[in-house]
Amino acid sequence: MLRFKNLGSGSTGNATLVHASGIRSARLLVDCGLGLKQLGLRLAEAASTEAAMVDAIFITHEHSDHIGCARQFAQRHRIPVWMSRGTYEALGSPDFDGLLHIATDGQSIDLGELQITPFTVPHDAREPLQLTCTDGNAKLGVLTDLGHATEHVLKHLAGCHAMLLECNHDTDLLAQSSYPAFLKKRVGGPYGHLSNAAAAAISEKLAHTGLKHVVAAHLSAQNNSPSLALEALFSSTAQLWGGPELSVAHPTEGSPWIQVSA
Repeated sequence: MLRFKNLGSGSTGNATLVHASGIRSARLLVDCGLGLKQLGLRLAEAASTEAAMVDAIFITHEHSDHIGCARQFAQRHRIPVWMSRGTYEALGSPDFDGLLHIATDGQSIDLGELQITPFTVPHDAREPLQLTCTDGNAKLGVLTDLGHATEHVLKHLAGCHAMLLECNHDTDLLAQSSYPAFLKKRVGGPYGHLSNAAAAAISEKLAHTGLKHVVAAHLSAQNNSPSLALEALFSSTAQLWGGPELSVAHPTEGSPWIQVSA
């Protein structure tokens, strides 16, 4: 069985727990963009998952709201960490005390019952990766920081049964916001973050009858709202089979556990 629980999503910190149960049960923590204490508390609340029971950590890129306490957390609990070489170098090549593994585009990683496949994305980081996760039956896509969806991105996400999908901003709210011009250009640019409309277009392109859950993530506190994100996603799927179940990851409370099934 494959399931996932977002622990928090947005500029205040990002982390998602993915669990594949079975003989070789595996728990993967995607990003550690929180402080040590807060991460420990949220993991403990996630069905009593102890921090030391996390089997692996995957870091998507070096931005502070994603890397957070990864090194300290990994070393404290002796958890292996995967990230791209570009991400590692952007961090200054710190010592991970033998726990570091280099992830590359399209190269699957075997974590027992859980297999993950990283893929490159267009985002303003050194070598950002997002990923898909599978237990051999169901498939989860994690797509939380990118400026636009390339064919490469869509190819990797094809056939997902659930997605954690960035819906960062509403285009009109971003244009009217108090952000300086350079920041508006960066956020809304081809290497920034997905708008609601762009996320909805991705959802529509990837739609199939097996896609059962789409969780909107990484919403901007100033330039978006849950209702706007859900409205955009719903409008893109309403005429399909009824569409997937839609929800929003809270910036500090995340999401409930969501089971991913084929």
